[in-house]
Amino acid sequence: MTAVPMVYEFHALTHPGRVRANNEDAVSVDPQAQLAVLADGMGGYNAGEVASGMATTFVRAELARWLAEVGTQLKATDLRRGIELCVTNANQAILGAAEANPQYAGMGTTLVVGVFQNHRLMLGHIGDSRCYRLRAGVLEQITRDHSWLQEQIDAGLITPQQAAVSSSRNLVTRALGVEDQVLVEINEFRVEPQDLYLMCSDGLTEMVGHAELTSLMTANASLEEKARRLIAAANANGGRDNISVILVQAGPADNGKRSLLSRLLHPA
Repeated sequence: MTAVPMVYEFHALTHPGRVRANNEDAVSVDPQAQLAVLADGMGGYNAGEVASGMATTFVRAELARWLAEVGTQLKATDLRRGIELCVTNANQAILGAAEANPQYAGMGTTLVVGVFQNHRLMLGHIGDSRCYRLRAGVLEQITRDHSWLQEQIDAGLITPQQAAVSSSRNLVTRALGVEDQVLVEINEFRVEPQDLYLMCSDGLTEMVGHAELTSLMTANASLEEKARRLIAAANANGGRDNISVILVQAGPADNGKRSLLSRLLHPA
């Protein structure tokens, strides 16, 4: 029996928050290529804005073009390599821009990139922007922060509770555009029907706790409304940083409802 094809719905939203004058986050989705990219920039003046914008635009365009050429029947190793190459090229582009423009020196960005292909998600990330999966009412973080605090937690030196109130929350150990070599962590996940994925910058997760995130994600609302509510919650809790979210809803191609044309061509 052939598995029912998976289809995906995407919605992206970003907001500067209540404190910062500019928005150094960037989001980009390509529903046709079934990919999503989110970045949280860093650097003086508007350099972080430049880095995150370059990262999302470059990675989305390069990956979409490559996926259109090679098709969807890819081996996992080939898809991983494609993501690695696009991220490596983006890294070089950001470095080049920094070298050519002194005002951009030292800029960099986090990155989360997801390629959804039928029942598979290939997920790459750098830094502390995250991806969560909501499945059967349970919200789980499926990326692991590349941060100084996460290293301290892993070493048993501090607890997650201590990390949540630490003044060192923003120290990332990996970023795009800061060194000649960049290491993107890539993991493959099996997608189930009705999974809901959330990619987000730390402007959301530092303002909204896990229980509130779960409540917002499980609410009976459209993706657009959920995205608005997530950002509103972060702002209501202080909005100290830029806030970005990408929501990706997985579902069978017909969601249990066959189209009229399908029923006429293939009666039950």
